[in-house]
Amino acid sequence: MKGSSRRLVLVLMNLTNSNKFMVLFYKHVANINRAFKNIKSNTMADFIQANHRELIITTNKLVFTLELNIIKKYLKNVDVIDSNDIIASRLPQSKSYLKILKIPYLIKNTNVSISSDITKRVLQSTYIFNNVVLTSKLRIIKAFHKLDIVVI
Repeated sequence: MKGSSRRLVLVLMNLTNSNKFMVLFYKHVANINRAFKNIKSNTMADFIQANHRELIITTNKLVFTLELNIIKKYLKNVDVIDSNDIIASRLPQSKSYLKILKIPYLIKNTNVSISSDITKRVLQSTYIFNNVVLTSKLRIIKAFHKLDIVVI
């Protein structure tokens, strides 16, 4: 599979719970679909698979907060597994990098050079980056020694 998809729901749990859950996975798919139908959602669980530390629930379309909450609620009520051992239910997350080119080294009309704190504030104030979480410190590199341009 290429990359992460919002059609997947990852449920982190221990191996014992995962094995108990997978014994009747077809029943759980039907029950999750019934719960989706009760809230009049067009989302359907297609299948469930397990690996060594998580369940992966695949759906027919994008999963949003409401559907994710339905799955979480269903998992808490499954009697064959210990709901205290379910670590988390979440959507996949991806990591990317962003390279910003041709940024002036000095802030306009000042002698102050651009810093990672200033850049971070600008990114956080821009609506495009509302759901972006920076996992490392921004690096500011001068593109050429003789030019006033940086790469972030």
